[in-house]
Parts: sequence; structure tokens; C-alpha cells
Amino acid sequence: LIRMAQQLYQGDPFALELEQPLYAFDSTTIDLCLSLFPWAEFRTTKAAVKMHTLLDLRGSIPTYVAITAGKVHDVRMLDQLPVTRDAIYTMDKAYTDFKRLYSLHKQEAFFVIRAKDNLRFKRLYSAPKDQAAGVRADQIIILVTPKSKRDYPEKLRRISYVDKELGKRLVFLTNNLTVSAPTVADIYKQRWQVELFFKWIKQHLRIKAFFGTTENAVKSQIWIAISVYVLVAIIKKQLKLETELYTILQILSLTLFEKTP
Repeated sequence: LIRMAQQLYQGDPFALELEQPLYAFDSTTIDLCLSLFPWAEFRTTKAAVKMHTLLDLRGSIPTYVAITAGKVHDVRMLDQLPVTRDAIYTMDKAYTDFKRLYSLHKQEAFFVIRAKDNLRFKRLYSAPKDQAAGVRADQIIILVTPKSKRDYPEKLRRISYVDKELGKRLVFLTNNLTVSAPTVADIYKQRWQVELFFKWIKQHLRIKAFFGTTENAVKSQIWIAISVYVLVAIIKKQLKLETELYTILQILSLTLFEKTP
């Protein structure tokens, strides 16, 4: 289903002027009751599963999903990420692991990630900043702490950006040295699509109420939810529906998964 949907959406116009594929990688935690779901280890008093999702931002199609126990750290899932050469992956700062990011770089893929506040670096040179576009700094840097320098020995690009809508200063790190600084900020903004996907999956497919308590039952229900989402994306394209994907899904979800005697 995912392959079918991707093929249908691959020619779609994109919010950004990018030729290469753009993906958002993130996870969401689904809380469970520890006494009913003891296999889903999370905290001493809580159980949970995590849904790690790679979303193709052209069409908002989930292309890779891994379901793990809640205690599995987000950054470890970078080891299993299917990497496409020349594609751009955008992630939040929870995925800051320079060894794993360098592995992405060596696979000739690009990343855009929020920088942590305690990042230690040395500036090599700066590009002219575009304050009108919110760009406060556009720098080429190298990392300076022994571990980070060993894990990521090459140059990185650091962009300081002020989001005028949020009134918030954001700092990004990327290994893409050619796209403009405002485009880097726009790439990161596209991450909201993965948040929308998680919100919809949780709200409209009744995923908080599981029909079974085994690991297989929980995973089956999540995969059913994802299958429905992708089927609706396919229908939208095949029937040339102008309505937003999430609106169609909301209409359908009013009757979906209802328990009928």
C-alpha cells in the first residue's frame, strides 16, 4: 500500500522548491496500562509502545514504521532507518547523535536537525545573514569536544533563525551546504506534518482503546490504522478528490472501528 501511495504522489507539487525527496522522522508514545500490557516496558509504573515513523512529506505517506516498547530510545532507531541517497531527513533534537548523523552523511543523504543548547563548536567562517528572512547566522563549523569531533570529523553548517510567527529563536544543524538558509528553516517547519499524522492516528483510530493485550494484538491494530490511512490517501488520488486528506479521514473515522453489537 505504501509503495502504491508513493507512486501516486511522487509527481505532486511540493511546498518547497526541492527536487530531492524530503522525509520527517519522529516517534509518538502510546500509553498503556502496565498490569494489562507487562511486555510494553516504559517506566516502573507505566507501560507504553512507541511508534517510530518516517513520513514522506510529498503526500504525507508513512514509508517506514517500527513499533517498539516505550523504553527504546528514539536515537537508536536511526540505526534501522532506510536511507535514500540524496534525500533530506528532518528530525528534532532528540535524534542528536553525531556518530549516527555521520553515518547518514557517509550514505550521501542530508539531514536538518535542531541543535541542542549545549553544542560546543568552532566557527570556521560565516555567510552573509539575511535578517529580513529571519536568518541571524549562517556558519560553517566544526565540533570541538573530543567525542563529538571523533564521531563527526567533518564540517557542519549551523543556522540561527528567528521564527517570527512563534517569536522563537531556533538553531539548526545540517550537512547540506548548498540550499539557502531560509530553505533549511522551511525544511524543518515541514516536520509538523508528522505531528499531524500522529495526532490523527491517535485521535481517529481509537488507538487508545485496544481490542487485545498481547504484543501482536497491539501491533496488528496499529498496522490496521496505518493501512486505513494509506488506503484513504490512495482513494483521494485515484478519485481526484480536492478535499484535504485529514478532512476525508475525519469524515470516515466517525463510523470506523465502532463496536456494533
